Amino acid sequence: MTDAPRLAVFPGSFDPLTLGHVDVIERASRLFDRLVVALLVNPAKSPLFSVDERKSIIQEVFASRPSIEVDTFDGLLVDYARRRRATAVVRGLRSGGDLDYELAMASMNRHLDADVETVFLTPSPGVAFISSRLVKEIVAHGGSVDGLVPEAVQARLLRRRGAATRRNA
Repeated sequence: MTDAPRLAVFPGSFDPLTLGHVDVIERASRLFDRLVVALLVNPAKSPLFSVDERKSIIQEVFASRPSIEVDTFDGLLVDYARRRRATAVVRGLRSGGDLDYELAMASMNRHLDADVETVFLTPSPGVAFISSRLVKEIVAHGGSVDGLVPEAVQARLLRRRGAATRRNA
């Protein structure tokens, strides 16, 4: 009798996907048989990219990695993890502030479903400072995001900037 494949979920908004996210996804995919990058659908937020665009970007970046799947969810993460039969939730930690928040979330998730573990990964030092919020701020002010996001994200940002420039001309 063989054991079921170990499936983990890496949830987030990924708006936009950064090289920090890519680092954690690649490392988590080595720890589990399958990894689901799960996009949280939150209609209350005003994202830079639509859910479909973010899903497409992540699929493009990891097209050569069949063990990495991209999906969307809404509602409670533990309910989604249970439906997917995931054994773990992966979370990235960049700082002490992240740790405080993520420990509280992990404890609540454990309270809601003790069968789903939370695994914390710290990003590699070269990408630990990157956040989607900072990338969006740089983009809003016309700055360069070289070395902060995958090429698939950068290409879409440049197309948007070009379209906005043409509209404003």
